[in-house]
Amino acid sequence: MSPLSPLSPPSPSRPTYPRMPAEWAEHEACLMAWPTRPALWGPAFEAARSEYATVARAIADFEPVIMIAAADSVDEARAVFGDDPGIEVIELPIDDSWLRDSGPIFAYDEQGDRVGVDFRFNAWGEKHYPWTADDKLASLLLDRLGIPRAHSSMILEGGAVTVDGEGTLITTEQCLLHPNRNPRMSRAEIEDEIKRRLGVEKIIWLPYGGLEDTETDGHVDGVAAFVAPGTVVLSLPEDPAHPDHARMRANLAVLEASTDARGRALRVVAVPQTTHGEVEGHPVEVCYLNFYLANGGCVVPVGGTPEDEAALAVLAEALPGRKVVGVPAPVLAFGGGGIHCITQQLPKDLNA
Repeated sequence: MSPLSPLSPPSPSRPTYPRMPAEWAEHEACLMAWPTRPALWGPAFEAARSEYATVARAIADFEPVIMIAAADSVDEARAVFGDDPGIEVIELPIDDSWLRDSGPIFAYDEQGDRVGVDFRFNAWGEKHYPWTADDKLASLLLDRLGIPRAHSSMILEGGAVTVDGEGTLITTEQCLLHPNRNPRMSRAEIEDEIKRRLGVEKIIWLPYGGLEDTETDGHVDGVAAFVAPGTVVLSLPEDPAHPDHARMRANLAVLEASTDARGRALRVVAVPQTTHGEVEGHPVEVCYLNFYLANGGCVVPVGGTPEDEAALAVLAEALPGRKVVGVPAPVLAFGGGGIHCITQQLPKDLNA
């Protein structure tokens, strides 16, 4: 395994290494995990499994899916997916099913080989006990996939970052500087570790994630995402009564004043639509920004409301050449996330 080190100045003509590829780079597969914590979902547990299955099938229309299941639910998961050739179920110990955060974050090393970066995981600031199996999952999964592991002692969830694959990363101060993650690390030390492990040259710090995103403390994948080099989609609620109305405009001001690692001004595509629903008597907000970019497609959480159509149209315009598919996901929102939160892309092996 080659150690990761900081990037050299980028070449405008070809990628540099090490680097974390953008989500729109070609994938070998999508990684997911089967719901296994009934206490989180309560009476909505079976509905959660149904939504996970629907998401997996939607993604499998674009790329293979590897579904991780705990020993006590692996037979059930295999029965759900049957002989579907696009979805493989494997058994590994897990505590929860938000693989974006508990799984590895993939990068390419100096030789262009895949490396799984295994950041520590503490269940979003020790919110859900136990999390020991999830903290060990990245290592076990990388062994299963035959991909080298690079360990970091820093706590970092995949939903806390979005990258352009060309040296730029966006995150939120609300999450990454929260004292329940890395209280002994300064902002500069956090930046240095991210740059070293993910091959990033420039970090853009948005002040805010979602105000009501208390589960992840404001992950960036609830408010903004790179969709192309130099292009960011941003949640920008048009309703002045929305709790994030002013906060997302503060994020917009940061993006408009920023350039990426290659000196380009950022194009910001606003998603003004928001949608709400109810699950088991609890109000939920389904986040359109929490989508997954599959090979040739974009799988978007929707709420089954009139706002869905306009939001999907905005994303389709921002993602030319991709098929944009809406999948109902109110139960995922009830659990604290969306489609991006339950998925993790496995990039293509460039040297295969």
